[in-house]
Amino acid sequence: MNTQKAKRIVVKVGSSLVTNNGEGLDRAAIGMWAEQMAALLAAGHEVLMVSSGAIAEGMQRLGWSKRPTEIHQLQAAAAVGQMGLVQVYESCFARFNLRSAQVLLTNADLAHAERNANAKATLDTLLKLGVVPIINENDTVVTDEIKFGDNDSLAALVTNLIHADLLVILTDQGGLFTADPRQDASATLLSDAIAGDPALEKMAGGAASELSKGGMLTKVLAAKVAAQTDATTVIASGREPQVLPRLLAGEAIGTRLTPRTY
Repeated sequence: MNTQKAKRIVVKVGSSLVTNNGEGLDRAAIGMWAEQMAALLAAGHEVLMVSSGAIAEGMQRLGWSKRPTEIHQLQAAAAVGQMGLVQVYESCFARFNLRSAQVLLTNADLAHAERNANAKATLDTLLKLGVVPIINENDTVVTDEIKFGDNDSLAALVTNLIHADLLVILTDQGGLFTADPRQDASATLLSDAIAGDPALEKMAGGAASELSKGGMLTKVLAAKVAAQTDATTVIASGREPQVLPRLLAGEAIGTRLTPRTY
């Protein structure tokens, strides 16, 4: 699918892009995302945002320099950090006359038919009202998601839920490379591929950063899930200036993973 034709877009922004290397939330960066979202809405798109950063912000507010391993400490950090996440998003979005809403979801919400339908109806209503939903996992009440989950797969499930046309996964990498560019100088950027191609999973075996749970593999798997409802996925660097408006204008940035056509 041509990205210019995408009406409904899910944008997932990784921890490294919304935090100062783990030292709490980066207000300037979130202001930049708000500006780009405003441009997309002005161009007639519907936008949902999946944002990491609650645990990193909670750690900073609690004065913890090392991510805890004990589940209830992680949940406590998420609860404290969620306050900061909402405050910063709300104030940054308001500067561009955008209304935002917080939506906390779990895998259980999406797996249960009635709760799934309720979540879809709420998100559809918010989009009709011109509100940008800021979606995160409800880490304060869920254990599995903190241990094994990641916001890449949450973003893909949200894409399926509301039948978005496009999933944009923004990271601190330029996209999917043939090998880890930090270790292999001959690695080249893959600009186009088919979502679900098993070769991509072998290519994406790199490690995640200290802050984030997901490496490139979770992004490739997310594209495979998003393709189930015919969504295209773009994995791109969030450090690219005006990356969202440029993508939606049709510029080739990062890696585009399209659903298989039969």
